[in-house]
Amino acid sequence: MRAIVQKSFGAPEVLEVVEVERPRLLSAEVLVRVVASAVNPVDASVRSGGYRLLGEPPFGVGWDISGIVEEVGAGARFAVGDEVYGMPFFPRAATGYAEYVAVPGRQVARKPATLDHVHAAALPLAALTAWQGLVDAAGVSAGDHVLVHRASGGVGHLAVQIAKARGARVTALASAPRHDFVRSLGADQVIDYRTADVSEAVRDVDVVLDSTAQGTRALGPLRPGGVLVSLRQQGDAALAAAVTAAGYRFAGVTVEPDYAALEAIAQLVDAGRIRPHVQQTFSLADAPKAHELIESGTVQGKIVLTL
Repeated sequence: MRAIVQKSFGAPEVLEVVEVERPRLLSAEVLVRVVASAVNPVDASVRSGGYRLLGEPPFGVGWDISGIVEEVGAGARFAVGDEVYGMPFFPRAATGYAEYVAVPGRQVARKPATLDHVHAAALPLAALTAWQGLVDAAGVSAGDHVLVHRASGGVGHLAVQIAKARGARVTALASAPRHDFVRSLGADQVIDYRTADVSEAVRDVDVVLDSTAQGTRALGPLRPGGVLVSLRQQGDAALAAAVTAAGYRFAGVTVEPDYAALEAIAQLVDAGRIRPHVQQTFSLADAPKAHELIESGTVQGKIVLTL
């Protein structure tokens, strides 16, 4: 099968299409013929060596997949022909930029029936990050006020919709050119973080979803006892202590595979409550171009590879 592998850290050009053996299944695993695989900022950070999550190369990057079950292992919970999506193995290697991926059956779920594979592949890592931060860690519910940083990005644009689906009021931070897009997602208020003092512009927030490593600066809009959900400073014990001492709750979130959450997300998608936005697609061979774009910091929504 074809797969993207890198033999060294470096620029996007280190990503190569190579021929490798198709994975062999273990019990309870399924072999997924990948139709689409999303590209996330973490993929580029791992590829460059900025985030040495997978150790030393060679390895393949990529986690988000959507595809069709081709084979099933003993006791697997899917059947051949089922359409599934997921983010297997994270934070270990999944080699998601490949024609086939062998995954534990409980790390994928049936893909939303109303989405094609390209849009389904755009969901898992970003939607699970938002879900595990807002729902599992913060317990967002009807009437809560949620502030979402980087609201037009991969995680942010889904976080806005998940919070709204939970009945929350959402204030979103985005640059001025992205305001119409973010409003179309359902945000109640959109603030240009480049020109406004966010701590003055919004108050009494119940939950802040911080994907920008703001540290204690993110606390300004929170009400006493509110929750700071940090997606980039999860292991910062000093920050956690400072947040707690200031009278707030700290939740550091590292995304992990979760088929139950994927099923809940799929239900919201099929009910018309969540829609992933895909800015652009690339072929597998053009994975380096996809990485150049994701590293530009200009992506609205998601980037997806098609196989």
